[in-house]
Amino acid sequence: MPRGDLFPEIAPFETGYLPLSDGHVMYWEQVGNPQGKPVLFLHGGPGAGAGPVHRRFFDPAFWRLIIFDQRGAGRSRPLGGLASNTTPHLVADIETLRDFMGIERMLLFGGSWGSTLALAYAQAHPERVTGAVLRGIFLGRPAEVEWFLYGMARVFPDAHAAFAQFLPEAERDDLLSGYMKRLLDPDPQLHGPAARAWSLYEGSCSTLLPSLEAVSAFAQDRAAVGLARIEAYYFQHDLFLPKGGLLAHMHRLADIPGEIVQGRYDMICPAQSAFDLAAAWPLARFTLVPDAGHSALEPGVRLALIAALERCRHLT
Repeated sequence: MPRGDLFPEIAPFETGYLPLSDGHVMYWEQVGNPQGKPVLFLHGGPGAGAGPVHRRFFDPAFWRLIIFDQRGAGRSRPLGGLASNTTPHLVADIETLRDFMGIERMLLFGGSWGSTLALAYAQAHPERVTGAVLRGIFLGRPAEVEWFLYGMARVFPDAHAAFAQFLPEAERDDLLSGYMKRLLDPDPQLHGPAARAWSLYEGSCSTLLPSLEAVSAFAQDRAAVGLARIEAYYFQHDLFLPKGGLLAHMHRLADIPGEIVQGRYDMICPAQSAFDLAAAWPLARFTLVPDAGHSALEPGVRLALIAALERCRHLT
């Protein structure tokens, strides 16, 4: 039966920390039915971390939901750690977690950077993936990074002005380098304000209509440091993606069904990337939400994601 909104708040039935390579430690949690079908939640950013609201997309009676914070993000340690933090490291971490959980195959669920990482993992380990539900598609191409840093000024000139004017005028021609210089500084008095400015910019542009709740969530100091530092670092390194980008390797997903959910007015990850992904993925169903921006919590996106998960119940 179609469901109209998120499931009730729920606590994990198990949580823990998993040692990774090079001093990183991953926070993980399991939610829902311990005997249910496994689904892995991949958060955005990179560096944003996961939160309690993300558990509520999943029917707890049916799904065995695994949520984790990626290297340097959220509750994983060290916060904002950049050493040995690349997309291949994150893909390997997912394999470490899957093996630790004793899971053979699983559904992937991710939005924004979470969609990027889901595609990278599925291309590396297609035999481990039953399907994927992806939202707010980000393919990590140079034009998409350029849009985030400069192009959004066409739609959000006020938010972009605040983002750019945080830096001295002489540094505004290269926003990424100006922010990275501050985000990498060990002094919280320098990296803290830069992280907040970066995160407030992203939060201000993430919904169709202004949302104080969204902006407030992005502005939290701990969340801002992980998001801004890791996101900027990944941007500097072309998201550590394979040669030719993700679209060049979509043949690896030829037998994997997918659900693509995209807000028409997503300004963080414009809809062109979702269209390009759908064209390269014959088994994916594409849902374009006509009255939504980027956030997974936009009403239409929320509805579409829950419906997509319902359609994935049969996948094995």
